[in-house]
Amino acid sequence: MSDYQMTINSEQEELKGKKALKLRKRKFLDGLLYGVMAVTMTCVVLALLFILIYIFRSQAGFLNWKFLTGAETGILPMIVTTLYIVLVSIAVALPVGLATAIFLNEYSGNSSFIRILRLAIETLAGIPSIIYGLFGLLLFCRILNLGQSIIAGSLTLSIMILPVIIRTTEEALKSIPDSFREGSLALGATKFQTIVYVVLPSALPGILTSVILAIGRVVGESAPVLLTVGLAKNMPHTIFESGRTLTIHLYYLTNEAVRSEDFCIAFATASVLVILVVIINTAAKVLTAGFGKK
Repeated sequence: MSDYQMTINSEQEELKGKKALKLRKRKFLDGLLYGVMAVTMTCVVLALLFILIYIFRSQAGFLNWKFLTGAETGILPMIVTTLYIVLVSIAVALPVGLATAIFLNEYSGNSSFIRILRLAIETLAGIPSIIYGLFGLLLFCRILNLGQSIIAGSLTLSIMILPVIIRTTEEALKSIPDSFREGSLALGATKFQTIVYVVLPSALPGILTSVILAIGRVVGESAPVLLTVGLAKNMPHTIFESGRTLTIHLYYLTNEAVRSEDFCIAFATASVLVILVVIINTAAKVLTAGFGKK
C-alpha cells in the first residue's frame, strides 16, 4: 500500500472518528434534554396533583348536591352569575375579535393605521385587570348608568379578552396555507366567500382555542368583576341585576371569614371552579379534535 493510500485511509478513519464523536455528543445532549423535559413535566404534573388533592381534601365534605343547587346555603346564585358573565362576554367579544382578526390577516397591509391598531391590541393585552375594572366602573356603571350589574361586568370583561381572541384567531388564520385561498379564488369564488367557506372552517380549531382561553380568563378574574358586578348574593334573573361570581364568593369567604367552616366552604367553591375549568378544557379538546378530523 502506497503512502498516499495510507494517508487517505488515515484521514478517512479520523473523519469517521470525528463523526462518531459528534454523534455520541449529540445523543448525550438529546438524552440530557429529554431527561430535563421529563423531570420538568413530572414536576408540573405533581404540582397540579398536589393542588387538586389539597383543594378537594380541604373542602371537608361541603361539596355535595345540596351545596351546588342551594340558593340560600349553596352556591347556585354564584354559578348562575358566572355563567351569565361568561356567555354575555363571549357573545360581545367574539364577533368583534373575529372580525378584527380577519381584517388584520386577510385585508390589511402595513400602513400606519394598521401599525397603530396592532400597538393598541398589544397595549390592551398588557393593561392590568384592575384598570379595566376602574374603566368599567366609570363608563358602564356611572356614565351609561348601568350600575353594578352583570351587563356592566360583561362589557368590561369583553374588552379585556379582546386581545386574547384577536391574537389567537389571527395566528389560526395565518396557519392556513395560501394554496387554500388560491384554489378557491381560481374556482371563481370571491374573497369574502373564500374567507367564509374555506378559511374560517379550516381555522375553526384555533378559533375555538381562543374562545376557551377567553372563557378561562373571564372565569378567573376578580378585580374587574368586584368593581362592576358587585357582591350581592342573590339569584340574578336578568343581566341588568347585580350578582356575585364564584371567584368573588371565594375571595369574600377567605377575606371575611368569621366562622370556622368558611374556609371549608371556600375550598368547596374552589373545587367547583376547578371542575368547571376541567369541563371547559375537556369540551374544547373534544370539539377541536372533532373539527380537526373533519
